[in-house]
Amino acid sequence: MLKQTEGSRGVAEAVALCRPEVVCAYPISPQTHIVEALGSMVKSGALAPCEFINVESEFAAMSVAIGASAAGARAYTATASQGLLYMVEAVFNAAGLGLPVVMTIANRAIGAPINIWNDHSDAMSQRDSGWIQLFAEDNQEALDLHIQAFRLGEELSLPVMVCVDGFILTHAYERVDVPAQGQVDAYLPPYEPRQVLDPREPVSIGAMVGPDAFAEVRYLAHAKQMQALELIPRHAAEFREIFGRAAGGLTHAYRTEDAETIVVALGSVLGTIKDTVDEMRGEGHRIGVLSIVSFRPFPLAEVRRILQHARRVVVLEKSLAVGIGGIVSANVRMALSGSPPHSYTVIAGLGGRAITRRALHRMLRQAQRDELESLTFLDLDWNIVRRELEREKQQRRSGPIAENILRDVGAVASRAV
Repeated sequence: MLKQTEGSRGVAEAVALCRPEVVCAYPISPQTHIVEALGSMVKSGALAPCEFINVESEFAAMSVAIGASAAGARAYTATASQGLLYMVEAVFNAAGLGLPVVMTIANRAIGAPINIWNDHSDAMSQRDSGWIQLFAEDNQEALDLHIQAFRLGEELSLPVMVCVDGFILTHAYERVDVPAQGQVDAYLPPYEPRQVLDPREPVSIGAMVGPDAFAEVRYLAHAKQMQALELIPRHAAEFREIFGRAAGGLTHAYRTEDAETIVVALGSVLGTIKDTVDEMRGEGHRIGVLSIVSFRPFPLAEVRRILQHARRVVVLEKSLAVGIGGIVSANVRMALSGSPPHSYTVIAGLGGRAITRRALHRMLRQAQRDELESLTFLDLDWNIVRRELEREKQQRRSGPIAENILRDVGAVASRAV
């Protein structure tokens, strides 16, 4: 059914159609509307049988999800930013225990300084936690990926994060096609856990493992992710047959067949990049776009296949590994090891800064002339950066960096420093 709705509501309706039996969450912007909507559905009886559990923290939310999943229930939660960091210990436990919890990450910057706007720092901080990570480009894909996430996680007995750009998607109203319950039931079978706590057959889950077996346990977690590389395209093809639209998969390629320059990115920024590429194609520039849907597991072979014939690759990412640079680009370079394309890393959109077509036009023209730095910060105000560095050089007690910069840009009342 086509309807105009908020992204968070669309995600909530998709999750409800998957018939979760336990939903637990602690509110944090910008995921709050998702669990609010699910809570309302449980209270009204529209989502039943399902228990909505109010918890006292994000750590508790993941802990409850782990307990529910271990007891044989289909479990769901959602979080963002500092909330994800607060539950990190339990996030690793869910993956290590092989429990198919599905969690929405409403992507948001990590402080300090405090910032509630979108980038990918939160999900990237957990890229090696053992969870599958899927990134949505728009609200229709966000809805569809949740349905696929339950299917994928339960078949492999692995947890899945569906990453949805905070505010840009979660709070945007778009037209989406919400499927019928019968379609979802045809695609997603009833939950049959691979492991379950049963008093009649008592077992330990999460036992102590020493050096004699720990490496093997970790390798098997890796082996499951490699299995996901095969299942994700298969599930996407089956999804298309049942629902009549393409969604998910490992990657999406856009105008890459003859492209000399290919831009690689994740999430909602792809819409702006594609518009920019269309404009530059009209001017005769041979540029294409590669969207990575599955960041974990990372589709090395697929990325290599699509990129290897390009002259240059520009990886635009909304996260920063402080002290080294790009996160996504490191994975892309691994895929291109020994291949000809020259690669650039462009850090953009940190803390919700707008990524404009004008800035992308300028950056891509530089890339085509091979004038980009290997690590570029899109629209960074170098005057402000240099001013703060000089301030720190002159005064040991130069003050907090964030507050100094706010004064420099006029966001707070100025005072002598």
